[in-house]
Amino acid sequence: MSAIQIQHVSRHFGNNIALEDVQLEVREGEFFSLLGPSGCGKSTLLNIIAGFLKPTSGLISIGGKDVTDLPPYHRNCGMVFQDYALFPHLNVFENVAYGLKVQKVPRRRLKERVMESLSLVRLEQYAKRMPHQLSGGQRQRVAIARALAIQPSVLLLDEPLSNLDAKLRKDMQFELRRIQKRVGITTILVTHDQEEALSLSDRIGILGDGKLQQLGTPLDVYRTPANRFVAEFIGQVNLIKARAEDKREPTGGYRYAASGFEVREGVPLLFEVGRSVVKEPYSSVLFMLRPERISVSLDKPEARVNVQHVTLTDVSYIGNALRLKASLAKGELIIEAPDPQFPELPKPGERVYISWEPEDLVPLEIKGDENGG
Repeated sequence: MSAIQIQHVSRHFGNNIALEDVQLEVREGEFFSLLGPSGCGKSTLLNIIAGFLKPTSGLISIGGKDVTDLPPYHRNCGMVFQDYALFPHLNVFENVAYGLKVQKVPRRRLKERVMESLSLVRLEQYAKRMPHQLSGGQRQRVAIARALAIQPSVLLLDEPLSNLDAKLRKDMQFELRRIQKRVGITTILVTHDQEEALSLSDRIGILGDGKLQQLGTPLDVYRTPANRFVAEFIGQVNLIKARAEDKREPTGGYRYAASGFEVREGVPLLFEVGRSVVKEPYSSVLFMLRPERISVSLDKPEARVNVQHVTLTDVSYIGNALRLKASLAKGELIIEAPDPQFPELPKPGERVYISWEPEDLVPLEIKGDENGG
């Protein structure tokens, strides 16, 4: 069942198009993330859902009801802002109780609802503290408790973790997921942090230039991006330009020549892919190869396809992995290798073998040859 329907929504600010014909559905009880770079339209879309902005065109439905023209206080949405927007002159209890007082909830029930919400975020003992007496993570949890106290049908989160330090941010990601699953509330998170969206979400909508570029599970958008924009925005990526050769493999697919790799006597590297992505030879293809899908060894691997002998240009140690760069005839490859793979760190200038499996190459763009092939 759909909790939220966004139908052909566009939003213009003068001549600037912030959103263009966005269509998506958010399911009941789902943790959904709107992910994209700054200026892509994700916060604009969240504000349209909340009722703070009206779309230039299109419809917004919540729980099957058209709310496009309704003000925010008639949409039953709880909102957590980037700066938390706590009232500095009210203590924690009073901040959480604010929306309930607006709803004219009876005093006894109000107190029960406030303490239930504070218990949910593990802050019951902080009810009498003022916002300035709280840490960043505690203020963020108070903001969540306030949003949940009114028992909304939808929880909207506008980059609520962006003001926290790296460790606390990761801790709060677990807290957010725990709270959302316990309450079962439909949640929409706006973020520019790819790791945050991947770790928290049931599904992700990726926005770019005001358009919905891809909609899918974290696994979908990471492993099989819809286009080059998504591939480059989600994590690190190597892009390989290649050309389908005339010679077919025994499987019936084509092999691909990549001129950016090492060449011998002017012949580009021929490599295999896990599936045939073109139906005619000489088509050009842009492949994606994730850095962690590349294997690295000091000795040449046996019985492996797609093997190259390369020179390392950069080595970075990040604890659980090595981040390497390797020079090619044209450009570089980014490689991420698990730490236990090397008893000693390799050094820039060292020669190593790299290899990858055919199925690790994901086609992004396919173009016919100049002769129409």
